[in-house]
Order: sequence, then C-alpha cells, then structure tokens
Amino acid sequence: MTKTLVILILLFDGTLLHDRIEFDSFINVADCWALGAAHREIVSTHRWGDQGGAPDFTMNYMRQGWYLNDGRGTIQGHYCE
Repeated sequence: MTKTLVILILLFDGTLLHDRIEFDSFINVADCWALGAAHREIVSTHRWGDQGGAPDFTMNYMRQGWYLNDGRGTIQGHYCE
C-alpha cells in the first residue's frame, strides 16, 4: 500500500489540478504532511501581496499566496491519502 501526497494547484485559467505524488507505505501521515510543505517550498514562492505607493502605502493582501515558480498558477493546499 502506498501513501499519496495530493497538491492542489489552481491554474490562472481557473483549472484546479490534483497533482499526485506516491510514496512507500512506511511514510506516515505526519511525514507525508511535512513532505507536502517541503514540496511547496521547492516548487513555489510566497508573496505577501501588492504594496501600494505614497501617500498611504497600503497593502493589497488579495494577491497573497504560494505562486508556482513555473508561472502556471498557485498552490492552494495539499493533503495525504
């Protein structure tokens, strides 16, 4: 039996992908969760949002998230099966 790490990717065209990575059965759920976080750090970059300029220097947090380094979209989360 294998464990599967499922990465939820939202493409900029609105398509939701379920990217699956399989591991040997000795991987427990906690390890699977840690591998998901590590995978996210490798394939994407976090942005806090868009900073506005003078006079108020407001921050638009609507663009906050994990953006894929290949420019296809964003990571919305992950789970383990």
